[in-house]
Amino acid sequence: MQSSQFDLVPILMQLGFAAGFVVLTIIGSSFLGPKRASKNKDQNFECGIESIGNARIPFNIKYFLVAILFVLFDVEVIFMYPWAVNFKEFGWDGLWKMGIFMFLLVVGLLYEFKKKGLEWD
Repeated sequence: MQSSQFDLVPILMQLGFAAGFVVLTIIGSSFLGPKRASKNKDQNFECGIESIGNARIPFNIKYFLVAILFVLFDVEVIFMYPWAVNFKEFGWDGLWKMGIFMFLLVVGLLYEFKKKGLEWD
């Protein structure tokens, strides 16, 4: 099967529509949204906590570890969707390769559970 330049037209159209929607939404909200500035609205606000003190306080490393592990195990889905769509075309060879991939992911997840990398103690 030979690829042609027309295979990219739907993708480019979707990217164009998405970018256009973002631009129109931002411009529309700036024109239509209320503009009521006040001293209370101009204060810094972060997650319902008053901004008092230095912003450079030490942060618990567990937060970043959980975030990285979430991204690591969430990205596996990116590899599973194309495999699932083309499951019949890949045959037994594709099944074995995905089995090895899933085995390695499960071993990594079990290692994280053993090391208690997801606990907040």
